[in-house]
Amino acid sequence: MSFNMQLLENLIDFNDKNSPKFTLYVNNQIYPISNTSISNSPIPVNEPTTRGGVYFSDKFAYKMKCVVEDLSVVPLLTKKMLGPNTEFGELKITTQIETNGKPVSIEILTNLTNSVQTPESIELSMIIVKINSV
Repeated sequence: MSFNMQLLENLIDFNDKNSPKFTLYVNNQIYPISNTSISNSPIPVNEPTTRGGVYFSDKFAYKMKCVVEDLSVVPLLTKKMLGPNTEFGELKITTQIETNGKPVSIEILTNLTNSVQTPESIELSMIIVKINSV
């Protein structure tokens, strides 16, 4: 996992206070996302481990949840989900925050861990694996 911790803390703080616009990129398609939350929380492992030889899992992870209202994204997510699928891909999310009075564009790479679909939207649960300013 590659984290610029200061950038991540700035993003979490800015998101809590301002609700910036986030954009999801999947297979060259762009989807606006809403109701975004970012938190550091425990995951169900007792010690750092390699999960199925596919990805590394620590005892704590930065998690991100969001809602996509465009359901055309659903079929594109099947190869992105962690779990029994060993050929998953990272999801790219971008946003812009303000740090020290200056706009900063951010790119977040995540692994999709869960999704819940309703007739109007899909809620995505992800683990942040990389964050950079661009």
